Amino acid sequence: MTKQILENINIAAFDAMPTPAEIHARLPISDKAAKTVAHGRTVLRKILDRKDPRLFVVVGPCSIHDPVAGLDYARRLKALADDVGDVLQIIMRVYFEKPRTTVGWKGYINDPFMDDSFQVNVGMEKARDFLLKVNELGLPAGTEALDPYGPQYYGDLITWTAIGARTTESQTHREMSSGLSTPVGFKNATSGDLTVATNAILSASRPHSFLGLNNDGRVAIVRTNGNAYGHIVLRGGDSGPNYDTVSVAMAEAAIAKAKLPANIVVDCSHANSSKKPELQPLVMADVVNQIRAGNKSILGVMIESNIEAGNQSIPADLSQLKYGCSVTDGCIGWDTTEKTLRDAAVLLRDVLPERL
Repeated sequence: MTKQILENINIAAFDAMPTPAEIHARLPISDKAAKTVAHGRTVLRKILDRKDPRLFVVVGPCSIHDPVAGLDYARRLKALADDVGDVLQIIMRVYFEKPRTTVGWKGYINDPFMDDSFQVNVGMEKARDFLLKVNELGLPAGTEALDPYGPQYYGDLITWTAIGARTTESQTHREMSSGLSTPVGFKNATSGDLTVATNAILSASRPHSFLGLNNDGRVAIVRTNGNAYGHIVLRGGDSGPNYDTVSVAMAEAAIAKAKLPANIVVDCSHANSSKKPELQPLVMADVVNQIRAGNKSILGVMIESNIEAGNQSIPADLSQLKYGCSVTDGCIGWDTTEKTLRDAAVLLRDVLPERL
């Protein structure tokens, strides 16, 4: 009697993947990069603990697809960060993974050559190399944690982590967040619901035990201590933006009900800008005005920004890609980014210290 095949029916292949330890050995963290990460995390914890009055700003491309243009952007951002660092703690947005509602390019790690070859082993190494170079500039990096195994490969190079609107409700991502070494921002649900995010913060603050991957690539029971630095990210929802004073007050009430610290980050993109990137500076200006008017709960903002404004489709001939222009969500260009952040620094310089 022929034995019936019951597992892996829809699996085409299991391709070998280097272990986290192997990738780390090939691309070890440098002393300078380590200092950047350690300092960045310390500053963020102080901001969230109300011991540092600065506003933190997670700003950068919607996604990284060209490391040359990405480093060009990083160098510009580092120079700007040095100029406004007394007011704004700048963190470069370095996103390698893109959640998809249906299909589409899933990001630099999943498909680094943008040709559907899905050489994840190459993409993971390239992503780590990029993060090393950014941190060696002295610029902290923030990212979205999508694949639960990803942090084992590059988590030592991340200062701030986001959990996206589609995954904030995921138990897997809440458990993972409880063990991350960074502060974690949980976005409200795509519907606009805040309870999902407050529940996620509470869950991630507790110890968990779950199946995961250790540095040697072995499946392990991961036991976490809980993450005390979870916070909410307002990104708008199906009903519209939620960065205005009324929405922020409602978020403060929801956070208080959950008995959590009133720590809020405003995402100037996504539904808060009605998916129109050019509106992001207006959202930022509104946030600045709220802080000047006495708001004490908004501690950070997120902005999608690139060298060139807008976005582009991925062409069949990749040589036709426009340099420094997003292939995912639209972004504001560099000139607008610089003006937005410099203007914010001027307006907040004398106000932020009063919030301590």
